[in-house]
Amino acid sequence: MHPTLWLIGALLVAGCDTYLTDPYQRPGTYNPTGVNDANLRVMVANPHDLVEGTGTGASTGAQAAPPVARVLAGKRYPLPNLNAAEIDVFGQTPSPGSANPGSAQ
Repeated sequence: MHPTLWLIGALLVAGCDTYLTDPYQRPGTYNPTGVNDANLRVMVANPHDLVEGTGTGASTGAQAAPPVARVLAGKRYPLPNLNAAEIDVFGQTPSPGSANPGSAQ
């Protein structure tokens, strides 16, 4: 192929306008800029909450202090052992060797 054909092809592709290739760039197309922020502004009851949140005011953090101190000191409580093999759902253990304990042998 001749180099001039490559040049013509490149010019044709470069000459395409963006509104022909990208449907969101066409005039009159929905442009979702800032929609999430606008929706949050409509839904919030107190507009000052968007600047600074509000706390309960009654909490002093006394309940959270001991667990945080244990984690920072590396003295966490051990997690409970929750193996499914140790759970006895029916209150009885099947006898070993019987595939179907309800059938007559």
